[in-house]
Amino acid sequence: MVNLKGRDLLSIADLNKEEIREILNLAASLKRGEKQYKCDKTLGLLFYKASTRTRVSFTVAMYQLGGNVIYLEPGTTQIGRGEPIEDTARVLSRYLDILAIRTFAQEDLQTFADYSDIPIINALTDLEHPCQILADFQTIEENFGKLEGITIAFLGDGNNVAHSLLLGGAIMGMNVRVATPPGYAPKAEIVEKARKLAANPEQIIITHSPEEAVDKAQVLYTDVWVSMGQEGEAAKKIPSFQPYQLNERLVSLADKEAIVLHCLPAYRGKEITAEVLEGRQSRVWDEAENRMHAQKALMACLLGLT
Repeated sequence: MVNLKGRDLLSIADLNKEEIREILNLAASLKRGEKQYKCDKTLGLLFYKASTRTRVSFTVAMYQLGGNVIYLEPGTTQIGRGEPIEDTARVLSRYLDILAIRTFAQEDLQTFADYSDIPIINALTDLEHPCQILADFQTIEENFGKLEGITIAFLGDGNNVAHSLLLGGAIMGMNVRVATPPGYAPKAEIVEKARKLAANPEQIIITHSPEEAVDKAQVLYTDVWVSMGQEGEAAKKIPSFQPYQLNERLVSLADKEAIVLHCLPAYRGKEITAEVLEGRQSRVWDEAENRMHAQKALMACLLGLT
């Protein structure tokens, strides 16, 4: 059994294959009700961005572990008045046992980790969304019984979800294809890192062709075209993204048993059609539920409850 006690999760690449496997196995066991923990730990949620699934899933997960949760908004704390991150981090680490942060810059998350003595979890930054990918992997395994060798196609913006899928998929031996309009590809340094993590660099494909991406893929994935903080770019982006809409035509080009994922919120008629989101191949609601189980497993590991 791997030991993750006291570790941070800032990037999915902070974990190796064995460690991800440990979290996923525990998440599946927790979902089946085979394991239970009782702790007296306190989770802090420090969110600079709006949230539904992340906030609720972390809260319920910690309560089910037997712990407590404190929700912090920058606008109602001294952070909102300019207190340095370094000072906030040092103080919070004396009150809390673990802290999940949802913010914009990855660098701010790293500063929290550098000045904290407790585990710091990336609950979403502009660069990565590692907790989402753990839930995605749990959902894929529930449907296919494995991750290695599975082909996942991500359509849309080369955003934080795409970045974490590339890195996590490479670590777990998956084939990851990302199709974006020109100018919206994932960051080159993330793609390069994913190819180095993969057993074969050819497992990672970046393309502008949605048809190439979905061809015989077992998992079809999309996300919003306009991320939080980028609302001003909507009018410019949407026309370029229309060919990347996850619709019945693209689904028909994938494996006949392919599943559809979306990290939500979903905008029907934009990045995904209502027919696909609500169709028989959609596993979006299972995926959303699995955020709670995967994060419960992650916190149990980081807090040393296992």
